[in-house]
Amino acid sequence: MQRSIAVLLIGAVALSGCGFRDSRVNPLNWFGGSDEVEVVEDSSAPVNPLIPQKDRVSVFARPEAVDQTVLVQSVSDMRVERTPTGAIVYATGIAARQGAYGVELRLDEADRDERTKDATLDFTFRAIYPGYRTPVGSDRTRTLRAAVSLSRQQLAGVRSIRVVAEQNARESRR
Repeated sequence: MQRSIAVLLIGAVALSGCGFRDSRVNPLNWFGGSDEVEVVEDSSAPVNPLIPQKDRVSVFARPEAVDQTVLVQSVSDMRVERTPTGAIVYATGIAARQGAYGVELRLDEADRDERTKDATLDFTFRAIYPGYRTPVGSDRTRTLRAAVSLSRQQLAGVRSIRVVAEQNARESRR
C-alpha cells in the first residue's frame, strides 16, 4: 500500500513537470496573447436583393436613430479570458482625442463570408465623440476599455477573434 502511494506521488510530480502548461490540451491556453494584424479595407458592401427596402410611411413611424459611433484610433491590447459559460473579450484602445464615451465592441456581421463565417469573430472597437472640440491630450487620458461576453454557442467553431480599429487590428487565435 505504501509503495503504491509513493509510486503514485512520484509519477504525479514527474508528470506535472512535463510541460502541460504549453500544451493545446490545457484549457488556459485555448486563446493565447493577441498579435497585431493588418486592416483590410473593403469599399464594396454586399447588397441582398431579397431583403425588401422599408418604403412604407406611417403616422407613428419614427426616424431611425443615426449611428454616431466611429472607430477608435488604435487597439493597444486585447485578451480573451475563459469563463464557465464561454469567454470574455477585453480590449484596450487609444482614442483620437479626449472625451470619447459610449465605448463598445460591436460584432461585425457584414464582413463575414460563408467560408470564414464560423472561423473568425470580428469586432469593431467603436466610440462616440462629443460634438464640441476637445484637446488631444496624452495617451493615458485617451485610453478606452471595452469588453463583451460570448456564450459557448457563439464560440462554437471559432478559431480566432479579431478586434478592428481605424489604424490597426489585434487578433487572438486558439
